[in-house]
Amino acid sequence: MPCVAVVWRMSCDAQEAFLRAFLTDPLSHMKATYPHTMASTMWTIHSERIVDGSRRAVWSIADVELPDGIRFEQYVYRAPAAAMMLMVREDAVLMMRRHRFVIDRWVWELPGGYQEHGETLAECAAREAEEETGWRPVESLPLVEVQPWVATADALNALFVSYGAEQVAERPPDINEAAALRWILLDEVPGMIAAGEIIGAATVVGVQAVLLDRLSRNRS
Repeated sequence: MPCVAVVWRMSCDAQEAFLRAFLTDPLSHMKATYPHTMASTMWTIHSERIVDGSRRAVWSIADVELPDGIRFEQYVYRAPAAAMMLMVREDAVLMMRRHRFVIDRWVWELPGGYQEHGETLAECAAREAEEETGWRPVESLPLVEVQPWVATADALNALFVSYGAEQVAERPPDINEAAALRWILLDEVPGMIAAGEIIGAATVVGVQAVLLDRLSRNRS
């Protein structure tokens, strides 16, 4: 990415100032460099009407206009926030084998689900992990947030990591989720992603984030 390359050509003080500004406002460097582009590339939303929905999702149609004047309708999907938990111990992550009927494939995924009323996303991730696996995380550390389908959907997935877990049930309380559970070595993960065994967007991002975290820990 160009902005990354620019950082390393700066002095140490300039790098620090740039990164501080970037963390405060990730688009600050673009606003300064392209002040007119930022506003001129935004779409205009004239209206949005709901066409279908349930407690887990709302489908709507938005009447949008591009900067060049082209106007059209686009489907929009909005879902409640969801959270997922990575439980890591002895360089392995606990994952579930399950069938996804929409794509008709067996895949490995992280435990997770929708946020319930009154709970935080961290509490949601811990609850779902225990319900779906029978293992209780010892902590809920924020890892990364993902919007898997950002051009069409608002469906936040917040991922948390626990370096340690306690088995509290021999069988998961929720019998509808996992066909099998397995502690998968982190070194196996890249090959499983390449083979299509791990394919869910949030799961892919989550396990790769843990791999990057492990790499940074090993270097420090």
